[in-house]
Amino acid sequence: MSNVALPGAPLAATDDLSGRPDPLDPYAALNPPQRAAVEHGFDVHAGAARVPGVGAPLLVIAGAGSGKTNTLAHRVARLIQGGADPQRILLLTFSRRAAGEMSHRAGAVLQRVMQLRGSAPPTSLPWAGTFHAIGARLLRRYAASVGLDESFTIHDRGDAEDLMGLVRHDIGLTATAKRFPLKGTCLSIYSRVVNSGETLADVLQSTFPWCKEWQSELKRLFGAYVDAKQEQNVLDYDDLLLFWADMAAEPQLGAALGALFDHVLVDEYQDTNRLQAAILTGMKPDGAGVMVVGDDAQSIYSFRGATVRNILDFPRQFSQPAQCITLERNYRSTQPILDASNAVIAAALERHAKTLWTDHSSTILPQLVLIPDEAEQARWVCRRVLEHREGGMRLKDQAVLFRAASHSAPLELELMRRNIPFVKFGGLKFLEASHIKDVLAVLRFAQNPSGRMAGFRVAQLIPGIGPATASKLLDAVGTAADAVAALTGFAVPPRSQGDWQPFVALYMQLRTAGLRWPADIELVQQWYAPHLERMHDDASVRAADILQLAQLAGAYGSRAEFLAEITLDPPEATSDRAGPPLLDDDYLILSTIHSAKGQEWKSVHVLNVVDGCIPSDMATGRSDDIEEERRLLYVAMTRAKQHLHLIVPNRFFIKQQSQMGDRHVYAARSRFLAPAMLKHFEECVWVDADTRHVRTPMPDSVRLLVREKSRNAWK
Repeated sequence: MSNVALPGAPLAATDDLSGRPDPLDPYAALNPPQRAAVEHGFDVHAGAARVPGVGAPLLVIAGAGSGKTNTLAHRVARLIQGGADPQRILLLTFSRRAAGEMSHRAGAVLQRVMQLRGSAPPTSLPWAGTFHAIGARLLRRYAASVGLDESFTIHDRGDAEDLMGLVRHDIGLTATAKRFPLKGTCLSIYSRVVNSGETLADVLQSTFPWCKEWQSELKRLFGAYVDAKQEQNVLDYDDLLLFWADMAAEPQLGAALGALFDHVLVDEYQDTNRLQAAILTGMKPDGAGVMVVGDDAQSIYSFRGATVRNILDFPRQFSQPAQCITLERNYRSTQPILDASNAVIAAALERHAKTLWTDHSSTILPQLVLIPDEAEQARWVCRRVLEHREGGMRLKDQAVLFRAASHSAPLELELMRRNIPFVKFGGLKFLEASHIKDVLAVLRFAQNPSGRMAGFRVAQLIPGIGPATASKLLDAVGTAADAVAALTGFAVPPRSQGDWQPFVALYMQLRTAGLRWPADIELVQQWYAPHLERMHDDASVRAADILQLAQLAGAYGSRAEFLAEITLDPPEATSDRAGPPLLDDDYLILSTIHSAKGQEWKSVHVLNVVDGCIPSDMATGRSDDIEEERRLLYVAMTRAKQHLHLIVPNRFFIKQQSQMGDRHVYAARSRFLAPAMLKHFEECVWVDADTRHVRTPMPDSVRLLVREKSRNAWK
């Protein structure tokens, strides 16, 4: 008789009589470390824990290709199967897509479990999402407790830059005798200070040394920027984490937040910043019910404020030590590829030790290809890609990775010359497209009349209204008790009258109580259509993007929810700038290593594996930077399933702004490929089109305190 799983009871991995995997056990396919992570906190002898699955904090070090997502999804399913309330599970991921996939996978496992009991599994995890999206929800819930108006709107990166630029101009920093940092640089500095927890002086010294002389001016700018956000009732991305972290740090609010959830699970923990780590500590000081999954060897986003210290220090982050489980079995790559990858990361100065292994044996070693220059590199890659294709491997199953987007330029020219279709990951992001920003600005201005950036953009959509008139209009709206009345009574230039009245009528409708979402976006779509035709030659293509936006809107319950969520997790790209070539259903993938993380291909080519490129000559000032460059190479190598080619051009062209100008330089093999590691590679020397292979071996006091801490975090 098979072991039938009951709620709260441990699940047997084998049949009672035969010892074979139990077909009724949905966890039987997990390997032992995966299963240990899934069963963490459950007493296999005494049945369910008092609160199912709650135990010491758990760190799962998930090596590349080790089934991380599968393990986390099974953990969620095990918690619910054991009696945990899905409403009290907080699942934090780095994209909405990942949260949806996790919910779907957990549901599939639960389906198999619940079928035995004749009941239906829960269909969703209501608190699954990105850090920023969950932060926005919690801030709306606790807005009054932290001194916020719950009708706040959220600036995307572009809007935040524009506001920084406007403030920069207003306080006179655009009229300096010497070059002052541009608005994008200023926002990057501000964001780095907030997310890293470092002082402005330290950030300028380590990351923006060319801006050090402007420290006092930047302090003044950031203070004015924070004041402007407060006056306009807007938050930027950083505020969502900053206010959440400050709430969690206050004992009373932190306890209230922590009490909402029995379980907090975090994916890709190596990509978190100091604020995100502080959120966990504040909500769950003892770490009970906290599980994080990640890989310190794949921490490559310090430029976004992420720190590898979070995952390295996690075992000591809470008042009780964390248990650590390591997933080392790889389900992606062949053993020779793993041997080479293990050798590269083993040289790291500090890491959670692990050695990846697999059942996928192979006699094909990774190739270390020595090439005269970049032109020959491009020709060699094209030749090898076509050889793989003739051998039955689709172009889609092959990728070319590089440290910086500019490194692929010679290859792109060669691919076009040979008529090899390709897609380069990057392109114009959805929210960066002007027509999408226009439509969202109208909705944001209707939602929050105090939002000057949205109003400034909308006003200038009207022919005849420029920056000066738009500023006067916003001043009038900002001082009026009724925004609609202010618009109605505003005197626009005579040539704008014909277009002004339809906009005022639209705004009145959008501000009317009882308007049922998503009628709002349909009204904006109709009003904007003639302006789209007037401003853009490719209006039909852009209209498709707006239609996509309208279709997305239907999935949300309100305008406020839609504006928050679309800002925090937008579609990847616009319809006219993304996707495969229209005439080809097969195409080669070109990608930066950063964009390739989480992906896999049968064959991977890595360009310019030389000092100066990997590691970048811009990232060798500190040992921490060099270590991240080592992890970048490791990430690139572990994307390969069957074939890995590291290409080492002896000479390549660089563009300089120094006195030496643009020039060719000679380079050495990357320092991350030490001589002792060469036994894991097959060295190939490319000479005159001939490849030669060489086999080598909540009170007011709390509310005000949180608000002030958040306002002053940049100092």
